Amino acid sequence: MKEAVAQSGNGRKGQPKSADRVSPEPKRRGRQRSEESEEAILSAITALLRDKPLRDISIEEIARKAGVGKATIYKWWPSKAYIAFDAFSKKLTEMVPIRDTGSAERDFKEQLRSLFTFFDTPAGLVFRHFLAEGQVDGEFASLFRDRFIKPRREMIGVIFDRAVERGQIRRGLDREVILDLIYGPGFYRILIRHEPLGRKTVDEMVSALFQGLRNMPPAPNRSPRRS
Repeated sequence: MKEAVAQSGNGRKGQPKSADRVSPEPKRRGRQRSEESEEAILSAITALLRDKPLRDISIEEIARKAGVGKATIYKWWPSKAYIAFDAFSKKLTEMVPIRDTGSAERDFKEQLRSLFTFFDTPAGLVFRHFLAEGQVDGEFASLFRDRFIKPRREMIGVIFDRAVERGQIRRGLDREVILDLIYGPGFYRILIRHEPLGRKTVDEMVSALFQGLRNMPPAPNRSPRRS
């Protein structure tokens, strides 16, 4: 997968603009990404995914809707799956920031509220396509975990790590298990839709869990009263 990314073209980050260069640099093979073309491509696949699953979308359709050539797309992405993940991740990062308020409980509540609000937007509904595609395509499922799930879990894992260092969550707990407990109930409601998932529900879920995560003082030993 990493080799495929490397062969797909220059990365988006870390490339200085020509106007900012102090001295000439040797030209690299391939063109730098055009921000306008990139945005058009990401917007195109997001729009297409609203109407049909990824497996039914072709590179030709993406290129036509974005107003670019297929060669432009293939210079930057090895396949349509990578385009879909980049489009989804970009929107998610814009709409679901990960903050540090000083309180892990509040951080998780705010992050979950914005996350589940995002999943009700047209861009967020693409997530269901990813889940469905992963059930029938093992390679896609592996790509989904590597390109989206793992990076996002590391980002929210920072909230957990901060909380442990600050004494807001007791040490010795398995971080991966706790993240599943925090996010699992919300995703269950998104998929099953047996109950609504609003701000109040999110807050109650996180508060209930934090009752067991906090550093609780040991209960005092009390001698039984004599009758």
